Amino acid sequence: MANPAVQAAPVEDQESGNGPLPRQIPFIIANEACERFSFYGMRNILTPFLVSTLLLFLPQADRASEAKHVFHTFVIGVYFFPLLGGWLADRFYGKYNTIFWMSLVYVAGHACLAFFEDNLQGFYFGLFLIALGAGGIKPLVSAFVGDQFDKTNKKRAKVVYDAFYWSINFGSFFASLLMPLFLKNYGPAVAFGIPGLLMAVACVVFWAGRKRYVHVPPAAPNPDSFTRVARTALLAQKPGQGRPGLAVAIIGVAGAIASLCMTPSWGFVIAACLALVLLLAFGGIGTGMQLERARGLHPDYAVEGVRAVLRILIVFALVTPFWSLFDQKASTWVLQANNMVSPMLSVFGFEFQLLPAQMQAVNPILVMLLIPLNNLLFFPVLRKIGVEPTPLRRMTAGMVFTSSAWIVIGWVQLQMDGGTPMSILWQLLPYVLLTMGEVLVSATGLEFAYSQAPASMKGSIMSFWILTTTVGNLWVLIVNSSVKNDAVLGHIASSGFGLIAFQMFFFAGFALLTALVFGFYATKYKMVDNYRVEKQA
Repeated sequence: MANPAVQAAPVEDQESGNGPLPRQIPFIIANEACERFSFYGMRNILTPFLVSTLLLFLPQADRASEAKHVFHTFVIGVYFFPLLGGWLADRFYGKYNTIFWMSLVYVAGHACLAFFEDNLQGFYFGLFLIALGAGGIKPLVSAFVGDQFDKTNKKRAKVVYDAFYWSINFGSFFASLLMPLFLKNYGPAVAFGIPGLLMAVACVVFWAGRKRYVHVPPAAPNPDSFTRVARTALLAQKPGQGRPGLAVAIIGVAGAIASLCMTPSWGFVIAACLALVLLLAFGGIGTGMQLERARGLHPDYAVEGVRAVLRILIVFALVTPFWSLFDQKASTWVLQANNMVSPMLSVFGFEFQLLPAQMQAVNPILVMLLIPLNNLLFFPVLRKIGVEPTPLRRMTAGMVFTSSAWIVIGWVQLQMDGGTPMSILWQLLPYVLLTMGEVLVSATGLEFAYSQAPASMKGSIMSFWILTTTVGNLWVLIVNSSVKNDAVLGHIASSGFGLIAFQMFFFAGFALLTALVFGFYATKYKMVDNYRVEKQA
């Protein structure tokens, strides 16, 4: 029996790729809109809730730091669990089943936040479940959309991915505006319960389309995957030669074990994530040193694919500081806004007062404005004056914009530390700079990675790209923990800056220095084109 999701198309549409939009797509789009509202709805009120309610048992001076630690630990989990979700879908259960069951875990996490609003362990368990559910489905939903298309309607896929993008920012905008109001006026049970209800609706909608979807079964294990080629390269021996690459990889393993042994001092999240970074960094270097030894044992295309991934990983490593800065808009910037003056605003005769967490709504609005502005105005102007905005140039500029945002936000903090009352509207300029950095780095990063990775390695690249966010938030946790050291605090005090302002300028310098290194590496990087070649009739 024919799959009901597959629709017949006229011959001319089959040849052009302009066949009809699959009937099942609205179910997935509606699911995505509800899921994104639920995620951003709870995430954007997490920091203010922790400071004002859940962490009241701590001394007041320690609450902001602990709230940042909890928030960025949660974000690390969200961007680590995609590895688990992708593995389960690819090897065992397929995308649909993994998305559906992980979504139910997601709903259970929201329920815990609403029910355990005054119970630390119960609330943190809810955050763990949301990280597991949201992270588990993160790499699968967009790929599941792609599964619904074939060569007869492939050109319609862009319309759907554009709708995905808009649904994400649409959900983020309204969640950022509304959830702080619900938290203030109705309390945390309602404020966290509403996102939970939206996630439950997302599950129901997704389930309702189950008989219409195209279900691609899990793929058989690939004997020439990235990890198998890397393992072959590291273990292969040549007569009369040692294995220096394997020695480097072993150093990474030893460093990872040492990091895990520091768990009592550093905490499990920092120790485990740093161990992962050491394994990837030293394992990647070691693999590169001996990669040619895999040739002949694996096809040439697989060996060259691993080489391409290793080159891309250098770019990805240099992008991690961007995520350190970007994700702090929902922690450090919200905490700063808590101490700023919120003026009364009037829009169409309606007066209202912005809440600190509502400033995050500026980001999705700016994203939807800046991307078309770049494509229709800025990039064409650059091309007319002879400057091609290549992906690596865009990403370099994006990191500079991000650093500039933190210089401005640091200046604002200095004024506040000096006793000058500052309006919350002063955060608008940093938000503009930060969002410009986002659209130049985040949106461009996947385009760059997709074009550079061979077809057989594109899945590996997606996993590594998601991990850049985990590593970026790891740097935040490390910095946040280091400033609890008396020697570090003494150094900061001698600098003449307050603690918060010092950290802001530190992150600005961190990103700017990385941008310079990134720009230099970009001049040495040789671009390739690994987009799929269409077969002509």
